[in-house]
Order: sequence, then C-alpha cells, then structure tokens
Amino acid sequence: MGFFDKLKQGLGKTKESFGEKMNNVFSTFRKVDEELLENLEEALIMSDIGMDTSLNIIAKLRDRIKKENIQDEEEVKKVLREIMKEILDVESPELKLNTKLSVILVVGVNGVGKTTSIGKIANRLRENGKKVVVAAADTFRAAAVEQLEIWAKRANVDIVKKEEGADPASVVFDAIKYAKDNNADVLICDTAGRLHNKQYLMDELSKIDKVIEKELPDASKETLLVIDGTTGQNAIMQVKAFKETVNITGLILTKLDGTAKGGVVIGIVDENKIPVKFIGVGEQIDDMQEFSAEDFLQAII
Repeated sequence: MGFFDKLKQGLGKTKESFGEKMNNVFSTFRKVDEELLENLEEALIMSDIGMDTSLNIIAKLRDRIKKENIQDEEEVKKVLREIMKEILDVESPELKLNTKLSVILVVGVNGVGKTTSIGKIANRLRENGKKVVVAAADTFRAAAVEQLEIWAKRANVDIVKKEEGADPASVVFDAIKYAKDNNADVLICDTAGRLHNKQYLMDELSKIDKVIEKELPDASKETLLVIDGTTGQNAIMQVKAFKETVNITGLILTKLDGTAKGGVVIGIVDENKIPVKFIGVGEQIDDMQEFSAEDFLQAII
C-alpha cells in the first residue's frame, strides 16, 4: 500500500465525518446564496476547524463566489479546497537542515507520540543518507530512555543517554559533543512531555534551548511540536502555550488514523502560521511522511 492510500485509509474517520457534513449541506443545495454559505460555515465549525478559521474560510469563499460569479456546486467545492490549501501551504514542509550538524528539538505534552515520531524521523533521515544521533533528554518519565533506545535500534542510529533523573540539558550537551566527535549530520533531541501549566518543565525546555544556542550557534535548528490529532481544539491551545517558551518551526501530527477530528489541522495552521512538517497515520516505522496539503485535502474532501 502506497502512502497516499495509507493516508486515505488513516484519515477515513475524518473524511466520513467531514464528508458527511459537506454532503448534508450540498444535498439541500438549490443555489449559491447566503444560506448555503451559512450552512457550510456551520459544517466547518462542527468539523473541528474552529470558529475563527471557519469564518475566515467562508469570508474568502463569499468573496470568490462574488468576484467569479460562481453558480455551480462543484465549483464551490473546488474553491473551498483551494482556500484550505492556501491556509495549509503557509510554508514548505521540508526540514531546513543546512549545516553539517543540524539539530531537531522535539517537544510536546505527555502521550502524544514524541518518541515514536523521533524514531520514524531518524529512520527517514538515515535512509536519505544522513548520519543521525538521538539524545534521550526525557529523563523524567520512567522507561522513556528504554523506549527511545528501542526506536534508535529500529532506525539503526546512535543514542546518547544518562540515568533517569539526570539533568536533561546536560544530556543534550553530551549529545552535541558526541555528534560533533562522530561527524554526525543531524542530532534529534527528545524532551520530557510537559504541560504548559507546569512552569518548571517549561523552564527546563528553555534551558535545553540555550545549551543548543550556546554550543551550536550557527547550526540549522528545527523545533518540532508533536500534536495528537485526537485532541481536537485543545491542540490549538497547546501550540500557543509552547510558542511562548520556544520558537516552534513546525508541527508533527500523530494518531490521525484514530480520530474524526483531523479538520483541526487547518485551524492550527491558520491561527499560528506554523507549517505541518510530518503526518503520522500508523504504527510502523515508515508510517510517517512529509506533509502534503494537496494529499491531505484530497484524502478528506
């Protein structure tokens, strides 16, 4: 099965939910008027896209309908897709890893799939010819290091670790030294799952960030926030909270195969202007791919 087929299958629940709402609107369609737009707006809001983004989409749709004198149902759907694609294409999803040692810092709340995402990304990078090192800087959670070790082994990359309870920033410091000494191309740093209301954990994240800035001031750096697709609108709040502590450069969306709330992706990107870099729709090591707005929208609409 190709990845697009996996994506379609994985986003099946979202498509079913989103598609049903759209079909209900268009099944009563008689003409392109304000009533149709109001029904579409309600369908978008109910699809976890969010109030502000839904209003924004409908305002743009109304404008296009007026300017282009659109009267056809299929044309309305086509324009709707184009507007959503424009929102999702805020920036290229490609990782910017332009220096010999580049860094990827992976952050997020507990249970979103950070460790598995790191394993999958490490595997992708190694398959693309990069020498990768991972840093086990989640020293708070029991078994976090062991879990990362399993994924590092699967991805066939090196890991730098310390005992449970060690200072996470010191793990990152050691990992940078190891990566430099071993001529690595990319260092991926795991971090403890943290809630935005736990200030000491957010401060710890800031400390890790400072170590990277000090030791690798000229390195390319991506800070990727992992979002669990099943959390719906709460995900938008998580992005805003993490942005206050670190400079988030991209998002990784996980667990979209288990939810009907995939529409939240559009709201997250619209409200934060941060690109989705990767999307995960399964448990296997190759079940994570670079995000494509075109493929995503094709899979749900």
